[in-house]
Amino acid sequence: SRLAARTAAKAARPATVTSRALSAFEPPRLFDYESITSSLSVADGISSIEAAFAQLAQDKVDVPLPMHIGVDETSAAGPGDCHIKGGYISGTPTFTVKLACVSFTKNLEKGLPTGSGIFVVVSAETGAPLGVFQENRFMTDLRTGAAGAVSMKHCSAPDHEDVGFIGCGLIARNMARAAAAIRPFKGFAYAMDGAQEFCDDMSKELGMPFTVVGSAEELCQSSDVIFTQTPGSSPVLQLPWLRPHATIIASGSDQPTKNEIPSEVLAASKYVTDLTKQCIRVGELRTAVAEGAMVEGDVYAELGEIVNGTKPGREGNELIVVDLTGTGAQDAAIGQVAWDKMSKM
Repeated sequence: SRLAARTAAKAARPATVTSRALSAFEPPRLFDYESITSSLSVADGISSIEAAFAQLAQDKVDVPLPMHIGVDETSAAGPGDCHIKGGYISGTPTFTVKLACVSFTKNLEKGLPTGSGIFVVVSAETGAPLGVFQENRFMTDLRTGAAGAVSMKHCSAPDHEDVGFIGCGLIARNMARAAAAIRPFKGFAYAMDGAQEFCDDMSKELGMPFTVVGSAEELCQSSDVIFTQTPGSSPVLQLPWLRPHATIIASGSDQPTKNEIPSEVLAASKYVTDLTKQCIRVGELRTAVAEGAMVEGDVYAELGEIVNGTKPGREGNELIVVDLTGTGAQDAAIGQVAWDKMSKM
């Protein structure tokens, strides 16, 4: 049979030919954490992330749904979570696959961070890996911050200059840097821990005033734009606390166990997703649908539709919620930025 003939021919092929063919690709370059953090900033990614959202809305990005690996706590492992995302933006010379590990809380006992991660940037021409970026979530946080900048640009008004941050970790810092790239603002911060350090550091770095407030309610009452980035599973704000024209940019919910924004807030808002098919699985929309407060058809737009002008963003004094779960399009975009910049080093 033909199959038998092909099998026999393959078996007869000299091993050296196969070995030579497989070894023809150069090994990927390895970029360590220190090189990455000293070379890349949020500002590097904003324009590319904005363009990626526009192309995503035009169906020009291949973005599979994320893979989630849960590591249960045993004597040998865990607890922790691993997220695998990736994507390819049509017409670009690379695509990216990212592995991000989070919530490995026992690492604290060992003096290690609770998260880590790598980006693998691959040639879209040959399929060969070009670079492995040991970014330990730095590039993930950069692209999340850049998405925050895009959201603020298109969904808040130019005179919305009071900006609040609920949760003051690494992502909040990149959100603050991203917001500063859009317009000057007065910052307000609330967190269970680290708010004063966040305010001191961001005020010094950005040259803008930051103030610690005593509660999430006070923060909401003080803010036109609210960035939420917490790891919890219960809402961090309430509808009566909000200014009528508030823009909420929520990035904390990226897996089915998380939730930051009450369903009644989503239902009362012009609700915008980064990727609806993903938000209904792991974003704020998942909870609202489960509680019967919304259906998928209640989504006003994906962020890319607003970026490319298909639908308007901020139109007046309406309440807007932008749900950022993090997309493979962003990973592909920041991966391309990192390769373009660092491969020349």
